[in-house]
Amino acid sequence: MDQRTGPAPAQAKPPLANGKAEEKKTFTRNRSVGYVVSCDGTQARIVAVSGSHNESEDYWAVGQQISIQVEQNRVVGLLHKVLADEEEWKEGQPNPITLCVELSGEVRSNDRGQMYFSSGISKYPHMGAIAHRIRKADLTTIYKSSDPTAVTVGSLSQSRDIPAVVSVDALLSRHFSVVGTTGTGKSTAVTLLLHLITERRPKQRILILDPHNEYTSAFGAKANTVTAETLDLPFWLLNLEEVVQVIFRGREEIAEEVDALREFIPKAKLLYRDGKSKGIRRQTTGQNGVTADTPIPYRLADLLGLFEEEIGSLDGALRRLTLRRLKARIEATVNDPRFSFMFGSHNAQDRMSDVLGNIYRMPIQGKPITVFQMSGIPSEVVNSVASVLCRLAFDLALASDSRVKTLVVCEEAHRYIPADVSSGFAPTRAAIARIAKEGRKYGVALAVITQRPNELDPTILSQCNTIFAMRLGNDSDQDVMTKAISNGSRSSLAFLSSLADRECIAFGRAVSTPMRMIFRTLAVAARPSSQNVHEDDYSDGAESVNVNDVVKSMRGGDRNDDDLTVEGTDWVVKVDDSKFDTSAIPETPPETKRALASLRK
Repeated sequence: MDQRTGPAPAQAKPPLANGKAEEKKTFTRNRSVGYVVSCDGTQARIVAVSGSHNESEDYWAVGQQISIQVEQNRVVGLLHKVLADEEEWKEGQPNPITLCVELSGEVRSNDRGQMYFSSGISKYPHMGAIAHRIRKADLTTIYKSSDPTAVTVGSLSQSRDIPAVVSVDALLSRHFSVVGTTGTGKSTAVTLLLHLITERRPKQRILILDPHNEYTSAFGAKANTVTAETLDLPFWLLNLEEVVQVIFRGREEIAEEVDALREFIPKAKLLYRDGKSKGIRRQTTGQNGVTADTPIPYRLADLLGLFEEEIGSLDGALRRLTLRRLKARIEATVNDPRFSFMFGSHNAQDRMSDVLGNIYRMPIQGKPITVFQMSGIPSEVVNSVASVLCRLAFDLALASDSRVKTLVVCEEAHRYIPADVSSGFAPTRAAIARIAKEGRKYGVALAVITQRPNELDPTILSQCNTIFAMRLGNDSDQDVMTKAISNGSRSSLAFLSSLADRECIAFGRAVSTPMRMIFRTLAVAARPSSQNVHEDDYSDGAESVNVNDVVKSMRGGDRNDDDLTVEGTDWVVKVDDSKFDTSAIPETPPETKRALASLRK
């Protein structure tokens, strides 16, 4: 029942049959009302008068939630358009207006008399139904959550004292995406979500593909950072397509050389596993279940030796040139110092448990997050590295019977899964698509972060059942979001181009209904490094920089970070001093050993 505050000014009363006005006691409402004059399945038009009561100036403003009384229920909608019935606006006098409202659901009571929100509408408004700006109690009912994994990520834009909550389980089980133009606070929003996920699900592993090296500072002791200098990814963990990408450096491959790799890599793996006494040349690798994709170590010396043996044989005479070219490619790649993380001398050993334990946090040991810094990795192989990381995240969950659950966060996702299927690296696209389509069955979640949703594979984006859409100025980007949201909430996306920093429109499975909200403010020490300097500020660089260290870093050597730190700048977020020590990894747990054995079958 509406609150009332006392007598109202006299209003025109409908005449009776004898021409006399109906005598009825009237009250002044503490809010203005309107009346429904048309309604279909998704929209309602309401007529009202502005200026006839002491309502606030923004009472009928675009973006407000409107409530329409229908018997005991209240139908809820978003006011997305306001029209004045007359061209001239009369200051301080009543002005007739028309309100266009998009219906989103209704507030009704259950058997126990408790109010709850339903996205379905059981009874639509009738002509003349009373409408007004929504009560705060109803607004709270709409956005509250009974999910035990719900976390507060911010507050509603319409009412800052009402929390905006999302379900962590829905984020992880149905994937999510954060989109927005550069500078809108996208990385900070992702950081906030990941902090809350680790608090609510401390056993959830998170792998961040970080192309700009910005997330390490945000997580401190929670994160295990893998850089180009500390990366340890043996070449034999790559499947055939990934190996080809590395050897050919992203250039067009030669079919004969790829066929040779497909034939001889399994033989080299059998040499490592069984030794030369088995007679590799006479052995059929298919009967051993070993293929070029099986994650079994092999020595490059054995592979090149098999090439030489084949070149010297009578059977190999016809493809002698092909094998020699392939051998030269492999030797050039191995001798490139930028690929030492993959072809180092120690990488011919079976260290799969240590490598996977470090990257995928087995055991977690208080560091559930792995930040994989991609910027220092050679551009020719960055797609291969991303491919193997995403592929192994899925394989580990599958082989461990979903005990190793990983959230894969793809920053700048349009690089790996572009809309144009002819561009990008096919294995990376396939690995991410597999997580998007099948990951929820095994506990592998996907977070897609991009500033260009129109350049993203729409199939992958459609699998993200929760989207946080921050400011987007491009029309084609806005069109992508319009297609992703349900029909009854599309008008809310009309505000995408005018959202403030840190503000977004959240919709999907993790929220009860689409909401315009502002993310919580993170402490400076918990923000990604991209947020440490304001866009409009351009601070001076360091006066004294050791150029020899810079040149050494450009050539692939270790950098002296102390010489590149600007002394006395309070905006620098220091990276946590604790480093991940591989020697401190305890013996591999039995369940991890079983998972690794399953991977190799």
